[in-house]
Amino acid sequence: MQRGQMAGARRQKAPADFVAIQRFFEEKGWTDGLPIVPPTESLVSEMLAMTPFPPDEELGKMEPLNGTVTIEKIAANAVMAGCEPSYFPIVVAAMRAIMQPQFHVGSTACTTGGAAPVIIVSGPIATEIRVNSGTSCFGGNVKTNATIGRAVRLTMRNIGGAKPGGMEKSTLGWPGKMSMCYAEAEERTPWEPFRISQGFSMDQSAVSVLAVRGLIGVTEGAQDSGLGVLETIAASMRMVGTPVYYQDKAPVIVSFGPEHAREIADDGFSTRESVQEYLFEHCRLPVKTLRGRGYDGSFWPEAIDPNDDDALVPIVTKPSEFWVMVAGGDGRHSAWMPAWNVCEGASEPIIGSKQRQ
Repeated sequence: MQRGQMAGARRQKAPADFVAIQRFFEEKGWTDGLPIVPPTESLVSEMLAMTPFPPDEELGKMEPLNGTVTIEKIAANAVMAGCEPSYFPIVVAAMRAIMQPQFHVGSTACTTGGAAPVIIVSGPIATEIRVNSGTSCFGGNVKTNATIGRAVRLTMRNIGGAKPGGMEKSTLGWPGKMSMCYAEAEERTPWEPFRISQGFSMDQSAVSVLAVRGLIGVTEGAQDSGLGVLETIAASMRMVGTPVYYQDKAPVIVSFGPEHAREIADDGFSTRESVQEYLFEHCRLPVKTLRGRGYDGSFWPEAIDPNDDDALVPIVTKPSEFWVMVAGGDGRHSAWMPAWNVCEGASEPIIGSKQRQ
């Protein structure tokens, strides 16, 4: 669990008293401010039994301090977070995604923008271990969601080494810095499941991870058409001060509440692609509105003339960079989450004893 160049997890002697061990971990800087479950060898072994990967398998060096990520170290952090062993295959898949080069894990952990990973679970395993996809799914107040997200964040903190007062430089941060994990509400989506758009099959389970800068909720209870709902959601994205308006290769999560999604699909937007195309065409702001604001053209497409007041700048590079999905409970509410500008996001299959082949 130690950071640095040493690959294997080191054993530590710790006090047996519960309060004393909490203080011990706090003094070592291994906690996020909340109590932890002591990662004893027996509990770590239960986690490891849920995957086919050897404990010493290395996923790479994690920036900023280049700690070596191994399956065993991830398991120790999952125990600390309060995960059940059945959750561990999701944690491992999420960490594999985060370690992909396009995720830029070191910069994500250290940016002043406060980016943090959002973990999206899609597929049969979400139902099997009860990852919340319904009411308050972003709230973290379900053990599965809260502890999976926390396990990933503790792993990044303890192996990567970015902590407040050190390499963690978030100006403000947001609650995703503690934990952010939810499942797609597959049983209520009018479109094909999100994992299909990421190249997986229906019988697979998958995790997708994106470093985002926060969550913007959208209420639309007045419009009586799906097009009207889409218009409102697109309008909510046309805002000055969005982290980076044109996000080169960086997706935007658009999570529709089930009622909004059904209304949109019933109004002729029967595929995810049709929704993405609409958003791509309508989530744009003119140069005259953006000039001198935010990052002022640093990431605009080459085709945009910065001297043309009326040129329209899109929020993403292409339609597929809107990660369209359904999540949440009843109520005509949706949300979108802007990514940190250099993060492309990544997806991984979930492999373990719970995975359906």
